[in-house]
Amino acid sequence: MSKHAVVAGVGMIPFRKPGQSDPYAVMGANATRLALEDAGLAYDKIQQAYVGYVYGDSTCGQAALYKVGVTGIPIVNVNNNCSTGSSALFLARQAVESGAVECALALGFEFMQPGPLKSAWTDREAAMVEFTNIAAPMVQDAIEAGVPRALTLFGGAGREHMQRYGTKLETFARIRAKASRHAANNPLAVFRTVVTEDDVMAEKVMWPGVMTRSMACPPTCGAAAAIVCTEAFAKKHNLRTDVRILAQSLTTDVAPSFEPPSMIGLVGFHMAEAGAQAVYEQAGVGPSDIQVCELHDCFAQNELLSYESLGFARTGEAEKMVLDGDNTYGGKVVVNPSGGLLSKGHPLGATGLAQCYELTRQIRGSAGPTQVEGAQLGLQHNLGLGGACVVTLYGRG
Repeated sequence: MSKHAVVAGVGMIPFRKPGQSDPYAVMGANATRLALEDAGLAYDKIQQAYVGYVYGDSTCGQAALYKVGVTGIPIVNVNNNCSTGSSALFLARQAVESGAVECALALGFEFMQPGPLKSAWTDREAAMVEFTNIAAPMVQDAIEAGVPRALTLFGGAGREHMQRYGTKLETFARIRAKASRHAANNPLAVFRTVVTEDDVMAEKVMWPGVMTRSMACPPTCGAAAAIVCTEAFAKKHNLRTDVRILAQSLTTDVAPSFEPPSMIGLVGFHMAEAGAQAVYEQAGVGPSDIQVCELHDCFAQNELLSYESLGFARTGEAEKMVLDGDNTYGGKVVVNPSGGLLSKGHPLGATGLAQCYELTRQIRGSAGPTQVEGAQLGLQHNLGLGGACVVTLYGRG
């Protein structure tokens, strides 16, 4: 039998704006129940659980899962910044493929506050102090203008791409408009209104010449879950085996992230590049073999950068990919058919598992109006500054 972990069930609740969601434990429990229902499996068959969230006290994972069942299993709480959900999936998949367990649950949720991301702690050195210190000379204008940190980092990377390769601000607006067209077909997306490139360019300017408002994803609240198991376990319990994790990598920053100083390096380009290459080598495929991709578009700028780090475009040529329509239906690879973070928002702990939810349905052929015709291989890219990047390849069983 295949050594690849089977994705037997997925569940996701609709994401909501801050202040409009259920409490985190309710969201997490509901997403877990949906994944169990999708799999046709009872909770007492889960042998380990990995639960991701960023903004919460210890054992929030237990608080959520105790609402589903109290079975004594190991529950590991995971925090890896914006890649938290897929880090939980990485651990669940690793536990299954190593033989430690036959069936594991990965759950991610987040109860977000309005406004830009900020640290919960002000009495100690920030984890990303080295990043911000290196970035400061390159984005001093944004710092002086009071631009939020995440926007400064990713906006600075986008501006660097514009300066190096002549990429236009309108290209990022076109990426945002594409996301809105995809989200219009996704009932779980928060923002489903179709906008045009001109609409995006006419919005409130967050950083002159660098970013308008909807080029940045908003904070939202939500939860998603996945059940992974061995093929033998799936067959024993009459579970579906049509989607597998063919390859997966979790990478952290490498030396070029910091030296020479570069905004593109600081926002994870090199660790994403290394992670993607590792996955392609594990699976024996290349970027041209991928039909559908859910990538980390926390900003439209990062989506464009990710086309290059994941190998869909050569360095400096991502703008051409956008202008040619090779990032949407009818093009080379359909990127973020769900609408991505730009349309669903970004509940940090849930994002990676929401991507898993979408790609599992794409490979099954059950994604409904977002379905990519003939999807055989789906790539997931989930990035957390600080840093961690998880790249996952899904394929048919």
